Amino acid sequence: MLDRVCAAAAEHQLSPSVLTFDPHPRAYFANAQGAPQRVPLQINSLRDKVLKIAGAGIRQIALLPFNQLLAQMSAQAFLEELLLGQLQMRWLLVGPDFRFGHRRGGDVQMLEHFARKHGFELQVLDEITDDQGQRISSSQVRQALQDGHMKAAAALLGQPWRLTGHVLHGKKLGRTLGFPTMNMRVNDRTAVRFGIYVAQVHGLGPKPLPAVASLGRRPTVTDQLGTLLETHVLDANVQAYGKLVRVDLLHHLRDEQKFSDLTTLTAAMQQDRAQASNYFADHGLQDHP
Repeated sequence: MLDRVCAAAAEHQLSPSVLTFDPHPRAYFANAQGAPQRVPLQINSLRDKVLKIAGAGIRQIALLPFNQLLAQMSAQAFLEELLLGQLQMRWLLVGPDFRFGHRRGGDVQMLEHFARKHGFELQVLDEITDDQGQRISSSQVRQALQDGHMKAAAALLGQPWRLTGHVLHGKKLGRTLGFPTMNMRVNDRTAVRFGIYVAQVHGLGPKPLPAVASLGRRPTVTDQLGTLLETHVLDANVQAYGKLVRVDLLHHLRDEQKFSDLTTLTAAMQQDRAQASNYFADHGLQDHP
């Protein structure tokens, strides 16, 4: 979709642009109705979402806060005041099931009418399918991530699932156990299954570094820090506090567990590190931009 937008922008001498919202409209309505459990699981952080869009060649990203004002905006006002008025839209690409405006009142048929009225070009993207002809959707991506099927998720996403962020100071328990980790906050509604992963780290050198990572809420150590991605770099001593790094999750090793004591936890971590080392001995590092 983004490639098509960039190609059309070059053809028409326009700026390739994307309009997106934060929070997700479904998340806004779920929280407004007091039902946080209905907030959709998050595939990407906002930072990684923007990075991916920009990396595809998009030059302008309109990031709108989805609030009560936007939720109550009619479909006609959304199109005429926002898209045509503020963004000066001249070419539009949407999916076949695209809906917009108050109570999802606008659809492709309305867009076709307004395209004729206002003279912009509308294109509707056919469904994108995989090699087996199955429709690729965000629901499939979420399911693969929930199942810990990182290879399947990477095939759908076009790259491994990744988190980009600044390394935080923690309580340094891992360092005392012989497993110093880089801590990064993760949205509590992440779609990724909690557990231990083979990972690789970008941003600490010219090449990615092999690692093992733990995603979850640290059930053995109840420190109430929320959901964290704790990444231990294999066979390297790195200084990463405050640095902006990217962690790719490549393979799910096991689910998160609560251990009876720190000795048992340390033994499990040693086994996780050995399994990650074996993975890289067999597969090597992955080269993804």
